[in-house]
Amino acid sequence: MRSLVKNRGEERNPHGSTATPDEPHRRGVGARPVWLLLCVVLLALSCAASLMVGSARLPMSTVWAALASPDQSIDHLTVLSLRVPRTLLGLLVGMALGVAGALAQALTRNPLADPGILGVNSGAAFAIAVGVAVLGVTRIDQYLWLGFAGALIAAALVYLVSARGPDGATPLRLVLVGVALGAVFSGAASALTLVDPESFDRMRYWEAGTLADRPAGTVATIAPFVLVGLVLAAALTRSLNALALGEELAHAMGARVALTRAFGIVAVTVLCGAATAAAGPIGFVGLMVPHAVRVITGPDQRWILSFTLVSAPVLVLLSDIIGRLVVWPGELQVGVITAFLGAPVLIMLIRRTRANAL
Repeated sequence: MRSLVKNRGEERNPHGSTATPDEPHRRGVGARPVWLLLCVVLLALSCAASLMVGSARLPMSTVWAALASPDQSIDHLTVLSLRVPRTLLGLLVGMALGVAGALAQALTRNPLADPGILGVNSGAAFAIAVGVAVLGVTRIDQYLWLGFAGALIAAALVYLVSARGPDGATPLRLVLVGVALGAVFSGAASALTLVDPESFDRMRYWEAGTLADRPAGTVATIAPFVLVGLVLAAALTRSLNALALGEELAHAMGARVALTRAFGIVAVTVLCGAATAAAGPIGFVGLMVPHAVRVITGPDQRWILSFTLVSAPVLVLLSDIIGRLVVWPGELQVGVITAFLGAPVLIMLIRRTRANAL
């Protein structure tokens, strides 16, 4: 029986590998810890660059002095009051969006799944826009709950509409419906800005996805929710590996498929809702990073989530740094940069995905 399960699992591996998720990846399995360490180093360098680069470029000695023994100088206040919260926010948002994307791909067994492409981020943003226009919401703790509700409703709508087709919710149909509904949500949110331009003046940059000029306490408000989502995602890794083999084999291996998907949806909703409430709708992070790290990790979700947890903040922070440099002394929002980088990746993935897999 074990041999039969193993052989059938090899045939149904959705990532094209003949190894099951729990078997060593044949290419560079021993190098994965080394690669993970390199990603951690890159993340540390990205954080340091985020603290140094801006409208005023500060040397690392000044940044270190501000962190170790701060005074009331302008440079130290800039580091502590502006750049440290911005860097921490980039870390949390990157972790949340990257892990949410990896979860979405694992749960749907869809290589094109991403909270941004599937309309989840746009749904959260639309719910927050409605709250600002109709309910007079002004605080980040109020944004959060609206973001959660919008993300959940958008995910449910995309799946229900996609499932009405003759072949069910295929990967291509999920992407098309997600992009279409995401455009509807984004357009509706933009229309609301015309109703009350004064109230939405402070949200212009938020709608493009930004880490700058966030309300005080944003990091402290979303951190517990991001932590809960990450812990929940980590607890699901073994079940996700079983789910990758197909529902029948997952049941045979003792995995609770319905429970895994339910908790997975909760984790994606919490992560996307928190990230969107804090920084606005930032797309493509959850699409690019899991695909990039899978080249090193193979199909094992434990390694995919570990690498994504470290690598996704690197993408967000580097995109934010690029946005500060390309129009210096002005800035481009981080969501603009990730879209600029992510759109070619999406086109490449669609072109390389076989038609019968879609």
